[in-house]
Amino acid sequence: MSIPQTARAAVIVQLKEDLVLRNDYPVKQPEALEPGECLIKLEYAGCCHSDLHAKNGDWLQKPDIPVVGGHEGVGRIVAIGPNHSADTSIKVGDRVGTKWVANTCSKYELCPVADTHSHGFCKDGAFADYIVSFIDYVTPIPDELPSDEAAPILCAGLTVYRALKQTKARIGHWVAISGAGGGLGHLAIQYALAMGLRVIAIDTGDEKRNLCLGLGAEKFIDFRKTEDLVEEVIQAAGGLGPHAALLAVGDARPFNQALMYLRKAGTLVAVGMPPGEALLNVPIPLLVAKALHIVGSATGNQQDTLDALDLAARGKVKCHFEVKDLSEVNNVLADMEAGRLTGRVVFKI
Repeated sequence: MSIPQTARAAVIVQLKEDLVLRNDYPVKQPEALEPGECLIKLEYAGCCHSDLHAKNGDWLQKPDIPVVGGHEGVGRIVAIGPNHSADTSIKVGDRVGTKWVANTCSKYELCPVADTHSHGFCKDGAFADYIVSFIDYVTPIPDELPSDEAAPILCAGLTVYRALKQTKARIGHWVAISGAGGGLGHLAIQYALAMGLRVIAIDTGDEKRNLCLGLGAEKFIDFRKTEDLVEEVIQAAGGLGPHAALLAVGDARPFNQALMYLRKAGTLVAVGMPPGEALLNVPIPLLVAKALHIVGSATGNQQDTLDALDLAARGKVKCHFEVKDLSEVNNVLADMEAGRLTGRVVFKI
């Protein structure tokens, strides 16, 4: 196919400012691809809370601006650089997905290479017509899964699936999910159920209540309406508290509440990243007496991605999302920041 010299992209140019929509962003040509690189013509791109954090520079590490935003991309490979790995089955024309981590050293998601190869942060991302990624770390999309449905699984689905594995919870165990009606949380409910877990959903508003209960959560606790969230969560899990808590929120308070409602030997898995230097206040006697486990879970590896996509392809997990044109990216990010989104938004590229 003919590959243009320039195309559309939404670029982070200045932190805390709107992304700049360009129709003349350079497209890396096939002959310029380096060994291991591939060029993908994108079809859809999911919008993740990490994209908002990157735009605002919320984390201690700042994005390498200017940089194209986004990382949950699905499209088809149109070119592959020379001398790529002989053990890959990926070829031109294949439908693949890109993730937050663009490349790693030997498929491990937390390594020095991954630290400097994140789409939409260190490397140009998926809010564009074309993206350059790495042939050894793109993920094949199952034939049964439409591209728009696959996009949010590549980060949101992957992240919560891995986080739930980190809880070590077993069939029949209770897991409390904070931010349960959001982009990550509503997927976490479904992955938890697929794992045989029982879910207490924590969020606010009737729309999110209906979504969470409709997806199969057994309990919903509105954190704005409850008089004692900690006690209500404990009672929801039979008076002992849940075995695990998955926190997919951008505020420190739910993390600290989770320490209080978890049962003995319970596990808190932190997924959300509150901005700035938010602190987890752990009373040491409580930590010791309850033998609590505290785990941070940033993303998953290539096998986790394949597993998460497989569950979605088999209908066990279905993302609640709305499709919008990429031109609406700044409106969507504003709605996300204001907490007005239920589920996810996927951009048509």
